[in-house]
Amino acid sequence: MNRRDFVKFGGVAAIELGAARLLMSQAQPAMPAMQANAAAQDASKADITLRIAPVAVELTPTRILSTIGYNGTSPGPILRMKEGKQVTVDVFNETDVPELVHWHGLFIPPEVDGVEEEATPFVPPHGHFRYQFTPRPSGTRWYHSHVMAGADLHRGTYTGQFGFLIIESANNPGAYDKEIFLALREWEPFFNPEEEDDDDASASGPQPERPAKLDTNPSGLEVGYQMFSINGKSLGAGEPIRVKQGDRVMMHLLNASASMNRSVALPGHHFRIVSLDGNPVPTPKTVDVIDIGPGERVGAIIEMNQPGVWILGVTADDVRNGGMGVIVEYENQHKQPQWVAPSKSAWDYMIFGGAAAQPAPDQTIDMIFQKIPSGAGLFNSWTVNGKEYPHDREFVLKQGARHRLVFRNRSEDAHPLHLHRHSFELVEINGKGSSGIMKDTVVVPGYGRASVDLIADQPGLTLFHCHIQQHMDYGFKALFRYA
Repeated sequence: MNRRDFVKFGGVAAIELGAARLLMSQAQPAMPAMQANAAAQDASKADITLRIAPVAVELTPTRILSTIGYNGTSPGPILRMKEGKQVTVDVFNETDVPELVHWHGLFIPPEVDGVEEEATPFVPPHGHFRYQFTPRPSGTRWYHSHVMAGADLHRGTYTGQFGFLIIESANNPGAYDKEIFLALREWEPFFNPEEEDDDDASASGPQPERPAKLDTNPSGLEVGYQMFSINGKSLGAGEPIRVKQGDRVMMHLLNASASMNRSVALPGHHFRIVSLDGNPVPTPKTVDVIDIGPGERVGAIIEMNQPGVWILGVTADDVRNGGMGVIVEYENQHKQPQWVAPSKSAWDYMIFGGAAAQPAPDQTIDMIFQKIPSGAGLFNSWTVNGKEYPHDREFVLKQGARHRLVFRNRSEDAHPLHLHRHSFELVEINGKGSSGIMKDTVVVPGYGRASVDLIADQPGLTLFHCHIQQHMDYGFKALFRYA
């Protein structure tokens, strides 16, 4: 079925994720004293329970799909944790295959990070695993499956296993009237000869890493999609976001895609960017369009000062009309939802930073990324410094040292690069510098370069990878170790 067939199901979606209930545990009955000590750890109830099981996602009344989700829904419930307060999460896997839950953006030990490469235990089929950690830093994080999928489009981030995770700090000023959580998502993946990202700004920008001679061999299959949603509802199938004139709305935006970079706009309104990947930016700025790659989160304040009924959605017409949009409805307004295409503008992380220069790094690590067209048979393969995973002891960090990672993207694809268990500071992108912007995922433009500074302060195995599932599955990852 052609995805353009879905245009007729126009409209929007905004499930109030904050209303999703966590499955909280109840206290254990009292035990005899002689048994209590031996059984205390096993018998203690968790703060949060997650159940991995099949779920039905009703994108529209006539478009219902089956996937795997958390606690009977997709997205899963919003999880809220207190920064610095230890939390216990029981995960029950009610499927026939092993699973992992990754806590994206948290500074936690590798054995509970939810990653096979870091030696986190799997949650066995029809089994249970207990994650116990002290959540930090504060901010908007998220959780999702981290298993490899390969050619199986019913595994990993192709499924509905994802949800927001908020690490709450006592210092949150809360200077807004309404808080909304919006997760972008595609469904029903299929293999496609061409990638279908939104407008690729990197195609017209600087290309410092473009090779003098390009590999012209036929490319392998990419992943495409036929269905689209925000918060599990397609355009026209859910309740609108209801606002009043003068409201300050805090929007938490997550790209929960397995593979697609997206651009988002709200006609007649502007986004004041206050955080990237959950971390406050040094210099909040106002933009008309947000570019967001898989794994990234953006926090933005929207001043509601244009009464009417609008569509907040992605700028790609076929994808937005196919479902990736949400209606914003002012009080006492009953008009047809409006969409007005925004003017073309290049997304620039560096405008949100400061002018101060970073200290000189103790070590610089160059990382060159290349695509091998059809290098994995039907699919492309990927190399880091000319090799595929595991890069045994190639990338070694010294505890306490400042390491500058230079990402050299020698492919036409824009890659969302993620480093586990750490944050890094953006130093430069395509020669433009800034300081103070802390992230855990950065999109490096096609044939572009990005430099980031990493303080090695989280000992243990640390996975680095492209957050596009297919790229990670076929070689685009490396394991960092501490000396």
